[in-house]
Amino acid sequence: MTPCYNFHMKINPFLPFFSPKGIVLSGVSQDPNKLGYALARNLFLSGYPGAIHYVNPKGGELFGQKIFTSILDTPSPVDLAVLLVPPTSVPQAMKETGQRGIKAAIIATGGFKETGPEGAKLEEEVLQIAESFGIRFIGPNCIGIINTHFPFDTSFLQPPGPPAGDMAFLSHSGAICAAVIDWIRGQGGGLSHLFSLGNQTSVSESDLLNLIANDPKTKVITLYLEGVKQGGEFIRGASETVRKKPIVALKVGRYESGKRAAASHTGALAGQESAFDAAFEKAGVLRANTTEEMFQWARALAWCPLPGGNRVAVLTNSGGPGVTAADALEQHGMKLADLQDSTITALSKFLPSAASLRNPVDMLASAVPEHFSESLRLLLEDDGVDSVIVISPPPPPSTTGAVVKAMLPVIQSHNKPVLLVLMGSEQIGEAVSLARAAEIPDYRFPEAAASALGALTRYATYRIQPRNEVIGLKGIQIKKARLMTQEFLPGGWLDQDQTSGLLEAFGIQTSGLALAREKDQAVKIASKIGYPVVLKLASADISHKSDIGGVVLNLDTEEEVREAFDLILERAKQAHPQARIDGVHVQRMITGGQEVITGFVRDPQFGPMLMFGSGGVEVEGLKDVAFGLAPLSAEEAGQMVLRTWAGRKLRGFRSIAEADFCSVIDTLLRLSELAVKMPEILEMEINPLKVLEPGKGSIAIDIRAKITG
Repeated sequence: MTPCYNFHMKINPFLPFFSPKGIVLSGVSQDPNKLGYALARNLFLSGYPGAIHYVNPKGGELFGQKIFTSILDTPSPVDLAVLLVPPTSVPQAMKETGQRGIKAAIIATGGFKETGPEGAKLEEEVLQIAESFGIRFIGPNCIGIINTHFPFDTSFLQPPGPPAGDMAFLSHSGAICAAVIDWIRGQGGGLSHLFSLGNQTSVSESDLLNLIANDPKTKVITLYLEGVKQGGEFIRGASETVRKKPIVALKVGRYESGKRAAASHTGALAGQESAFDAAFEKAGVLRANTTEEMFQWARALAWCPLPGGNRVAVLTNSGGPGVTAADALEQHGMKLADLQDSTITALSKFLPSAASLRNPVDMLASAVPEHFSESLRLLLEDDGVDSVIVISPPPPPSTTGAVVKAMLPVIQSHNKPVLLVLMGSEQIGEAVSLARAAEIPDYRFPEAAASALGALTRYATYRIQPRNEVIGLKGIQIKKARLMTQEFLPGGWLDQDQTSGLLEAFGIQTSGLALAREKDQAVKIASKIGYPVVLKLASADISHKSDIGGVVLNLDTEEEVREAFDLILERAKQAHPQARIDGVHVQRMITGGQEVITGFVRDPQFGPMLMFGSGGVEVEGLKDVAFGLAPLSAEEAGQMVLRTWAGRKLRGFRSIAEADFCSVIDTLLRLSELAVKMPEILEMEINPLKVLEPGKGSIAIDIRAKITG
C-alpha cells in the first residue's frame, strides 16, 4: 500500500483581505442613519459572491438575513471579520473572532491611539488579543477595504463605490478615500483595490504589496503615506513589487518633520524627507508631489506601453503650447527627439509650407484631423522617437473629438506611449470621452503631460536596470575598527586619532595627524611629517572648529607653528571658556584636488543614510547634497554622486581639473560598509574629503564620529 503523507501548505494570512470565502460584520445596524447600516448595505450591494453574516447583540433581521447575537454563532464559511463596535467592545469582539477561528479582521472603529494615551492602551490590548489567536487585522480607525473585481466592499462610504479599474490605492488616511473615489470616477479611471489602513497596528502597506503585485487586475499601485512603520521591510517589499508593477507614492507631512539635533553638517542636513527620498530611490518608487499628480502619473503607467528611452516628439497645431511642452519635458529629464530626414520630408508633403517640421511639429491652426493622424503615424514610426505628446487646442476647422477619433487607430496600432493634451473645457467633452474609453491618458495642459511622461520613462528605465548588487570589499579589518571605539563612553564624540584609525581599518585613506599638547611638541611633529602643515583645535566639546578660527592652514615654518598654536588656544578659550581643550592636532597639508563632503547618520526608520555633496564651510548654505541608504551598491553610489554638482565636476569642468571619481565611489562603499558593520557609530562625517587627480585616490582630512548613546 502506498504510504500516505500529510502535506501542509502555508496559507498567506493576508489572502482573506483579497478573496474572502465568508465575511462577518459585527456592529451592523437597522437604522439607515448609522454607519453599521451603511457597512452592511455596501457589502450587500457590492455583488460579493461569498457568505455574509451580520452580528448585533440585539439580533433581528437585515436585508432579508438573520442578525446573529454573537460572532461565535455565525455559520461557516467565514474567514474575514469586520468590527464596527464601540471602542471598549473591540477587545471582546476580537476574542470572539479568534475563538471562531477567523484569522483576518478589519477594525473600522476609531477611538484608539489617535485619541491619546488611553486609546493607545486600548489599542495595545486589542493587538495582544489578536496576536494570541494569530489574527492579522487592518486598522483600527479605518474605513475598510474594497475589491472591485472579486468583488466586495467593506466600507461605510456613501455609494456608488469606485468604478472597477486597474489602479490599487493604499491609504493611511481614511478621509481622503471618499474624495479619491469620487474624483477618479470623473477622470475616467478606476480602482482594482482600495485599502484604508488606519493606525496600521497589525497590517501595513508593506504586508500587502506582494499580493497586489501578483494581482492580474492591477497595473499600478498608489500609496498615500503619512510614514512607514518598518523601513527595511518597506524597501524590500517595494523593491520586489516594482519589478512587476509600478508604485507611485505621495508622502505627506513633508514640512512637519522633527528637527534633528546634530553637531555635524550631515546630521543637520539629513531629515525625515531626505530619508524617504533615499528610500523611494533605492526601491524604485516614484514619489509624487500632490494627490492629483499621483493619479495622473498612475493613469499613464496603467494605460501606456513603456517607452524605450527619453526622446519625445511633440505634435501640435499651436506653437505656444509646443514650446511650453519642450520646457516641461526638459524639466522632467526628457529631451526633444531629433527627427529623421525621411520623417521631415514625409511631413512636408501634406503640411502647409509655413508649418514647423522640426520638433516640436507645429502643423498650424489650419490642421484637420487627417493631418493629426498622419503626422502622428510618421512620428511613431521614426526610430529616433520613444514617445509622443499630442497637443490640441480646439482646432478651428473641426472639433477636438474629430481629431481624437482620427488618431485612435494610429495610437492603438503602435507600441509607443502617446499622451494627449486636450486643452479647453466645454468644447473637448467628446474628445475626453473617446480618449478615456480607449484608455489613452489625457491632460489639460502640457506641463501635466510632461510630468506623467517623465514618471513613465523613469519607471521604464528602472525596469531595465540590473539589480544593484552590493559587492564585497577588500582590506576591511573589523577587529581593529572595534578597538577604536572601546575606550569611549556612549553618546560621545571620538577623538581625531581614534576616528582616523577607524577609517583606516575600513580601507579609507586619511592624512594622518598627531596630538600636540604643547607648542614645542607641535613643532617636533610638524618637522617629522614635513611642511606645510595644518593645525586644528583638539576639543570634543567644540563641533565646528573653523567657525571660531580653530583651524590654521599652510604653516611652513617652526615660528608659524608656534604662533598658530597659541592663537588657536586663545580663540577657543574666548569662544568656549568651559570647553575641554586637549591641545592641537598637527596634520599634513594636502594641496590640490577637489573638496567634497561625505558621511552618514542613522535614520530611525530606514537605518544608515549616506550623504555626499559640496564640502568645506559652505555645505549647509549650498545644500548641494544627495542621500542614499546603506548598504550601497556601486551603481547606487555613482548615481548618488552624480546627483550633485560636487560629483559632476569631479569629471572636470572648464578650468576645474578632473579628479579621481572612482576613489570617491570606493570611499562611499567603504563608509556604507562601516555604517552597516559598526552599529555603535551613530554619526560620521568626513569634511573635507580631498579628491586628488585621477589614479591618486582620496584622502579624509577632517573626520568626526559619534558613538550611540
